[in-house]
Amino acid sequence: MAISKQRKEEVQSQYSDWLKRSEAVILVEYSGANMKSLDGIRAKVRESGGEFHVVKNTLARRVFAENGMELPQDYLVKSTAISFAFTDPASTAKALTDATKGNEFVKVKGGFMSGKALNAAQVKALSDMPPLPVMRATLLGVLQAPAGKLVRTIAEPARGLAAVVKAFSEKNGAPAAA
Repeated sequence: MAISKQRKEEVQSQYSDWLKRSEAVILVEYSGANMKSLDGIRAKVRESGGEFHVVKNTLARRVFAENGMELPQDYLVKSTAISFAFTDPASTAKALTDATKGNEFVKVKGGFMSGKALNAAQVKALSDMPPLPVMRATLLGVLQAPAGKLVRTIAEPARGLAAVVKAFSEKNGAPAAA
């Protein structure tokens, strides 16, 4: 079914808007997939803060070219769906990988992130990364560890002196001062 030129322009502007807003884009081949499977993938990707849409290759190729993104030619052949990661690329890639696990009809072609094209192995590595909140918590723990050790080291002589005073007062039979 052919779509009108006006509808093509609307779709193209929507793709362009999503592409500008997204931090990463993952391209997937979905040969032989049914709508129920694709809807399940869409739901998982939306939970992670992204969008998953079946796209027309010619329109997607134009949008990528308009935004100065060079993709390998084999990424936009056959059936293509694109996952747009608006908030956290790692969690969107993980949601896409989890949703497609065990489905031989869905295959990751590659993607685009930070101005560079990604191959399927790089997208897989991205999906293996922890989500952004976990990364932030890990970084915060690493930054706080030296400060905590410094505080314990500085407080240790006073703690030792307090223990000696308490032991001395208990030895003499006087009640320990609070």
